[in-house]
Amino acid sequence: MPGWQDDPDLRAAVEGELALLTPAVRGSVPDAKVLLHRDYTEIGQSGRSWDRDSVTAMMAALDAEPIAAEGLEAVRLGSDVILVTYTSVRGSGSRAGRSSIWVREGDRWLLRHHQGTPLAQQGR
Repeated sequence: MPGWQDDPDLRAAVEGELALLTPAVRGSVPDAKVLLHRDYTEIGQSGRSWDRDSVTAMMAALDAEPIAAEGLEAVRLGSDVILVTYTSVRGSGSRAGRSSIWVREGDRWLLRHHQGTPLAQQGR
């Protein structure tokens, strides 16, 4: 079975997801908004709900720590819908299960919905 790297649409969604994990994009409201759908929604790992404006303001206001993605997978849910899943690992060691729904608008892939679920610390 080919991986996400072999499909240009899956690769575009994954590259957008990874960009949103970088301090440079997270710290820039315009750069983050370019990747988020106008109707973006999120359920954060804290349980709080976010929209496009509130999440970009929050990301820009925080000290950006590195976030790594482990076990990254991407699958098509339809011709214009992609699901990206992975485990995020922050520099502090906190881990969360992540799922993102990317939709195609014109020739661009935009993040429409994201959810994070905290994971138990390993060894506990």
